Amino acid sequence: MTPVAATSSTTTVPARERWAALGLLAALLLVAYFVLVHPWWTVPMLELQDRIDSLKERDARALATLEQAPEIRKRLGAVREQAARLPGFMAEGSTELATAALIQRLETAVQQASPKNRSCAIQNRSPLTEPRKERFARAVVQVRLQCGTPELASVLHSLESGSPRLFVDNLNVTAQRFYFTPDQAPTGGGLDVSFDLYGYVAPAAGGSADARR
Repeated sequence: MTPVAATSSTTTVPARERWAALGLLAALLLVAYFVLVHPWWTVPMLELQDRIDSLKERDARALATLEQAPEIRKRLGAVREQAARLPGFMAEGSTELATAALIQRLETAVQQASPKNRSCAIQNRSPLTEPRKERFARAVVQVRLQCGTPELASVLHSLESGSPRLFVDNLNVTAQRFYFTPDQAPTGGGLDVSFDLYGYVAPAAGGSADARR
């Protein structure tokens, strides 16, 4: 009796269908990653890493600055010493104090040129707010004098040749036939004089002067 061969019940899956299934599985995994993993895990981790890198960079700059601190202090000290030796700046620490010093300097110059103000007198001295923005703050006083010609020359010379340096601007001189001294004695040949007297305020420590900018 001849044996009959058993027929296999297992169906072989074609290779094309296997690759299609694998591709579909990969697509599903990719979609699941971008929907579930990327926005909730990857993006926050990338942002956290960027923040860490930024903090590291800032710390590195801070450390570099701290390492230069001794040299910066040394240079700052040299600049302060140089500024202190410069006669161009007024020693007062603010515009208000410098303005008071300007007025005192003016009164001294007038008193020296004309003791007891017999031939030169201050008619007006008004602090002026400086509207211009400059590198260094200025203290400004508007001045009006009634002086004789020699006395005026002496006052201007005293103001502009001393230390710290002061400057006269907007000078206006008008001759008058008579002017009155403080004792009301009429004197001929007087001058009605107006000008702006100003000086520069020394820069504050670590920055510009009282202004700025």
